[in-house]
Amino acid sequence: MTKIIFMGTPQFSATVLKGLIDNDYEVIAAVTQPDKPIGRKKVLEETPVKKVAKEYGIKVLQPDKLSGSEELNELIALKADVLITAAYGQFLPMSLINSVTSAVNVHGSLLPKYRGGAPIQRSIMNGDKKTGITIMYMVKAMDAGDMIAKEEVEITKDDTGDSMFEKLSLVGRNLLLKTLPSIIDGTNERIIQNPDEVSISPNISKEEEKVDINDSAVNITNKVRALNSNPGAWITLNKLHTKLWKTEVVENNSKNKPGTVIEKSKNSLVIKAGQDAIKILKLQPAGKKSMDIASYLNGFGRDIEVGQIIAE
Repeated sequence: MTKIIFMGTPQFSATVLKGLIDNDYEVIAAVTQPDKPIGRKKVLEETPVKKVAKEYGIKVLQPDKLSGSEELNELIALKADVLITAAYGQFLPMSLINSVTSAVNVHGSLLPKYRGGAPIQRSIMNGDKKTGITIMYMVKAMDAGDMIAKEEVEITKDDTGDSMFEKLSLVGRNLLLKTLPSIIDGTNERIIQNPDEVSISPNISKEEEKVDINDSAVNITNKVRALNSNPGAWITLNKLHTKLWKTEVVENNSKNKPGTVIEKSKNSLVIKAGQDAIKILKLQPAGKKSMDIASYLNGFGRDIEVGQIIAE
């Protein structure tokens, strides 16, 4: 039976791993990022991949840095046939890639567009109407290997980072299962990526999480959608660090300064942006739970007035 090493970390990866297990593939090891403290109480949380692997008795490795580690030597010694990665979160040493017959990646974009660590978030941030999954061979350069299969997925106006991760995890699982037999027996197609169509999608930086109220309402809303729920987009609102979880674009041609309240009612708050305006529907002031706008205006925002500049 074909021996597989699986490498991944978030729920996207766990869905792919579960698909392999449910279809009777022999996963001999699962490699995932170290557990991280979550929430205000900093409780150590196992990664979704680790949880699935433990449930099925699969060996779990969690090196802080794979390159040069004891875990790397252990993985090479396993003499696996196939290495599969899906949102693992670290670069892989060529010694590991070269130790298997085939090393493939389940990537969350339509390559060669959006190579890198945040393809799903950046496709939403950029207002794309579609994204997808690419199954590709792994090489030394980031996401530059020959493509094996691709499948498109629509991005709707209501999609968030979370919803797209869920959609694409299912597509990725199914596409991998469809193509894996041909990868194992070496009969699959290999499609070279067009270098003229390459774009890069680096991980979201801390600076990028901040909403710039001088940006257009469309760009602000796309950022809010893309970063919902991890890591979340934030703004200084009414002098408080505030996560924005849902906003809408409101057409507005007024000359008000960005950040100005242009409409307020019991359940509505509209703020001028660099172009048009944003209607805030769900938010989370620092140290509090997320809430709808009506709850916010009944508490933190009860003293907000039309004409006041509250966002910066």
